[in-house]
Amino acid sequence: MKKAFLALSLALVSQASAANITVWTHFGTAELDWLKQQAAQFEKKTGNKVTVVSVPFDTIPDKLIQSAPKGQGPDLVVTLPQDRLGQLASAGVVEPMDKYVTSRTDLDKTAVNAFTYQGKLLGIPMFAEAVAVVYNKKLVSKAPTTWNEFLKVAQANTGNGKFGYLADLGNAYMNYGIISAYGGYVFKNNGGTLNVKDVGLSNTGADKASAFLNDLRYKYNLVPEGVDGGSAKNAFTDGRLAMFLTGPWDMADIKKAKIDYGIMQFPTPPGATGKWSPFVGVQGTLMSAYSKNKAASAAFAKQMSSADAQIAFNKAGGRIPVSLAARTRLKADPVVAGFGKSISAGTPMPNVAQMGAVWGPWSNAIAQSVQKSGQNYSQILDKAVQEINGNIK
Repeated sequence: MKKAFLALSLALVSQASAANITVWTHFGTAELDWLKQQAAQFEKKTGNKVTVVSVPFDTIPDKLIQSAPKGQGPDLVVTLPQDRLGQLASAGVVEPMDKYVTSRTDLDKTAVNAFTYQGKLLGIPMFAEAVAVVYNKKLVSKAPTTWNEFLKVAQANTGNGKFGYLADLGNAYMNYGIISAYGGYVFKNNGGTLNVKDVGLSNTGADKASAFLNDLRYKYNLVPEGVDGGSAKNAFTDGRLAMFLTGPWDMADIKKAKIDYGIMQFPTPPGATGKWSPFVGVQGTLMSAYSKNKAASAAFAKQMSSADAQIAFNKAGGRIPVSLAARTRLKADPVVAGFGKSISAGTPMPNVAQMGAVWGPWSNAIAQSVQKSGQNYSQILDKAVQEINGNIK
């Protein structure tokens, strides 16, 4: 009788302490199924209840800011990119995760840095993306590792309707790895804090980077005028392009075209002071500062970034894991291995709200720099930075 009473008491205590976690997500199809499976596993393991609510991606930040203080928002958001952190932190609606994530050894450092805002970890990264050079193994027998090797392979495959290397040269995001290699930067990073008053997009390194991008078109004759990401991908899937700068988003079409591909890093450009370091975009799980179930919510967020969960997530949608253990176990997948290296070598896109003032002027300047040979790069970039500084409040 006493044992039965004790069992009933424990059951009642468990039910009374069980948390009801609400999760907002923009995931669809297979990734939504993955999330629901993760919720079911968590419920079975912990006794907590997880309710998954679908919310359109673009509406999540504003909706969270409006509803969270009223107690109507979610406990967790799965997922948002790091460029939303500044806006959400300023509104006071995201909970720092530092005390919940005591070990970060399994998380890619670039991804962790992307979700660190003013010294605090404002979410647990889940997946990331960066560009890399995808090459056709029928045309490139061995991936070049130096600029001279790269140029030789590219020029050998250029002509008669074929191309050795193509990229959208006027796209600032796509070419940030080159800008970074020469010493350019968006905002100066001082120990994890970005100084938005120090914009490095018109320094000497940035000028050299623009000159190199111009050379890819007019000196080395590799990238014709009018080439954008779409036309470059079409050339690659047609088998007419040897090397193509792109991201994981194009891999489905490349696989469908049955191209025997490899993935490599862009080599250090000539005269650069550093290595190629592309922009890295990271999405992660955020916890509401107004959640009444923070410990349970943090446990669920950590589960979703564990190696086992990340592998299942990759199988569902092809995303590149931030778990290093997951990447190791997926090392036979060339997409994970290739883009994983780019992510680890990359630079997180700035996660401050002031980045919104950068994209327009900077993108226009990079596009202008490759419109004709021998531009005044310093003048073009100085004007862009002047506009950026004027836009930053």
